[in-house]
Amino acid sequence: MAFEGLTEKLTNAFKKLRGKGRLTEADVKEAMKEIRMALLEADVSYKVVKEFVARVSERSIGSDVLESLTPAQMIVKIVNEELTELMGGGSAKLDFSQSPTVVMLVGLQGAGKTTNGAKLAGFLRKQGKRPLLAACDIYRPAAIQQLEVVGGQLDIPVFQMGQTDPVSIAKAAVEHGKKHGNDVIFLDTAGRLHVDEALMEELQSVKTAVNPSEILLVVDAMIGQDAVNAAKAFDDALDITGVMLTKLDGDARGGAALSIKAVTGKPIKFAGVGEKLDQIEIFHPDRMASRILGMGDVLSLIEKAQQNFDEKKARELQEKLRKNKFTLSDYYDQLIQMKSMGSLADLAGMIPGVDASVLENAPINEGTLARTEAIILAMTPYERENPDILNSSRKKRIAAGSGTQVVDVNRLLKQFGMMQQMTRQVASMSKKSKRMGGLFGRMKGFPF
Repeated sequence: MAFEGLTEKLTNAFKKLRGKGRLTEADVKEAMKEIRMALLEADVSYKVVKEFVARVSERSIGSDVLESLTPAQMIVKIVNEELTELMGGGSAKLDFSQSPTVVMLVGLQGAGKTTNGAKLAGFLRKQGKRPLLAACDIYRPAAIQQLEVVGGQLDIPVFQMGQTDPVSIAKAAVEHGKKHGNDVIFLDTAGRLHVDEALMEELQSVKTAVNPSEILLVVDAMIGQDAVNAAKAFDDALDITGVMLTKLDGDARGGAALSIKAVTGKPIKFAGVGEKLDQIEIFHPDRMASRILGMGDVLSLIEKAQQNFDEKKARELQEKLRKNKFTLSDYYDQLIQMKSMGSLADLAGMIPGVDASVLENAPINEGTLARTEAIILAMTPYERENPDILNSSRKKRIAAGSGTQVVDVNRLLKQFGMMQQMTRQVASMSKKSKRMGGLFGRMKGFPF
């Protein structure tokens, strides 16, 4: 996650406070100094940091905090609340009051407008919308083709008129959308390597022509403070309605997410959290604040699980577990479902109290999962259903086919055997509880 370094420094600052029991004003000032340095190193705007630390300090030095039995926890709570407020308070939704809803995507070249616009269109389609992507970038080589490719991957229609006038394309796209029942139209506009007058004039002309409901600025979180400067320039020229941050899963310092709302007054509405076309999330300031402070984000974890949950497969698996017929094919299916939820480090960051960095050297990490997948795929369907038949020669063949060693195959089979044993115990306990339930049901009439 982009805030890994910030999380570590803030956690250390709070650890020092917790170790002191009762706090003095001097303790709080020392902690604020560390928080200030941590935020500045995360590339948060100096002005934003100054105002943030002043607010937190004022609240933390109050008698209700210093005289509390748990003053360190009270300060963490204050920092959490102020971080949430800094990033917008609550999640901001798109304005669907107009039909069709026209969403104008703007930003610098390389920010990820085309891909993330398609991601957002796919996200809304899952919610019952009928999106249309419109290719209004006539300058960047292969921009139209790129939009058609990502649109095709998500099965979302793309409107394009080649390299003609962007204003004419935008107007025609809106008319096309009205005729074909598209209720959300995304205009993928051109970008530049830097903000210039010609770009802004063109975008203003498109805005005047189609009167969009939303003007979303797409910003690369990895360029730090430059992202905030670009956001201010676009907002001054176009009066943007919100921001979509991309590459928030990268190793950036994350300052853009903490500065944009304070500098522009406009909310971050969505965040791209990976390269895959389904890796986009609604930006929740309260959840992000919790993750920054190492407090996890259980709600997002649950939502990820629900999005990747295959109800039919779950019922089939439940039946197999009940009948004690869990196979390596089922093991593989569970592995794929887990992988579709994102990286292990990202998932760990959502669990309260779990440090995502520990997974780098953990026994089960991304490399282990990849090897496990390769080994299972190197087996025949019959072998996956009947792993007991795997003798020495079969194991050698599977190891060679998966680019692993026989010891890796044996390790997987041992892990699978332990899982089978566990499922047998669960199935046995389930049967016993049912029998006991029936027994107690028959004994209800006895006068004890």
